[in-house]
Amino acid sequence: MAELSAWLMKGVLSVRKGMQVMEEKKAVGVLHDFYGPCPRVGELIPLSLQHVLAAVVGVITPAIIVAGVCGLSDAESTMMIQAALIMTAVATLLQLFPVFNRIGAGLPVIMGTSFAYVPTLQAIGAQFDLGTIFGAQIVGGFIAILFGIFVKWIRKLFPDVVTGTVIFTIGLSLYPTAVRYMAGGSGSESFGGLKNWIVAIITFTVVFILNNFARGILKLGSLFFGMIVGYLTALCMGMVNFAALSEVHAIVSLPRIHYFEIKFVPAACVSLAVVYIVNSVQTIGDLTSTTMGGMDRVPTDRELSGGIITQGVVSILASFVGGLPTASYSQNVGIVTVNRVVNRFVFLLSALILLAAGLIPKLSALLTTIPQSVIGGATISVFAVIAMTGIRMFTKDGFDSRKSTIVGLSVAMGAGITQVAGSLAGPGMPSWIATVFGSSSVVVSAILAIVLNLVLPKSAKS
Repeated sequence: MAELSAWLMKGVLSVRKGMQVMEEKKAVGVLHDFYGPCPRVGELIPLSLQHVLAAVVGVITPAIIVAGVCGLSDAESTMMIQAALIMTAVATLLQLFPVFNRIGAGLPVIMGTSFAYVPTLQAIGAQFDLGTIFGAQIVGGFIAILFGIFVKWIRKLFPDVVTGTVIFTIGLSLYPTAVRYMAGGSGSESFGGLKNWIVAIITFTVVFILNNFARGILKLGSLFFGMIVGYLTALCMGMVNFAALSEVHAIVSLPRIHYFEIKFVPAACVSLAVVYIVNSVQTIGDLTSTTMGGMDRVPTDRELSGGIITQGVVSILASFVGGLPTASYSQNVGIVTVNRVVNRFVFLLSALILLAAGLIPKLSALLTTIPQSVIGGATISVFAVIAMTGIRMFTKDGFDSRKSTIVGLSVAMGAGITQVAGSLAGPGMPSWIATVFGSSSVVVSAILAIVLNLVLPKSAKS
């Protein structure tokens, strides 16, 4: 009898163990299936939060930088941060749930305000104003839509050597912005002061340590946690000003439509349109990395087209509510390639969290209190990663003399012209030349890289 009981108990335990294994396999299958059912709450929340942590700094910081360049008030800066959060949520939702089977990729992608546009936006904002940025953004959005429609035929003009050169130039041109913020921000009475650099270095050190030596959520959210430590340090040193919070009284607030003026300056439109084209190519790379890393396949032409069209549509919509240009987030693509979690409910919750944050003006106002030295300490590593991403792209299949010529000349001309003030503003030089080609190194580098790639003879390996 005892032997029978033991045998039955062993059988029950075996069945339970088998059921547990099946449940675990089922859960894993759910996470790796884009159209799978909603995962368990214990899995859904942390997986969604890590995407929010990876994206949130990239969402709000460009808005803070551009608002500072354009001399906006605290209230207006808060509105731009709100718009950035909300439009990031909208762009991500469209990517997850395509409209008319044309707007949206139908892929697990986080898309929102991007650092890649910042150098050109800074140049336009400094020379003109915020309204000119939004006008150029509308034109750039339409260019992105056209690129998306004809992506199948256009993408051959942008091999890795061209795209990598431009991305490298973007990262390179952002370095002075990071250092300027680390020193306290242009126009600050304490610019270059010891307190600013202490806070910036502490922030940078935390980001560096977490990114290189931590694991899990600490590594994925290194920028977020680094900024928290930097913010608390600045708070203890009396560097945080909460005046912006007193100007906000509403608990929930929608973005104000057409609050900011929209102006169309042809030269600015051309300048930003070039950057939109380059970022559309970057979106192709991100979507390809997402499907290959998380779904073991390449994206279809329809998915690429829908993803890029969304980039243009959301950018146009954003210009009417104070949002900035959008692009896919490579850091979130990296998460997908690592954990291979593509269930769209994970990304849906991430989008809803960002949307909720954008609808709460007190939270948006709180973000404007982040000292510029904290932002600089956190973002310099981001800008370094952007530049290194470019290098990896144009050296992926070797680095021959042809690539050396394309990269070297394009970066030299782009960076050189912008570093020499007035080099395109002499006697007889039309004013629009300086605006289009002299305001951002990205524009010159992009155009020259495309031209050189077309005219230089292919190497034997090509």
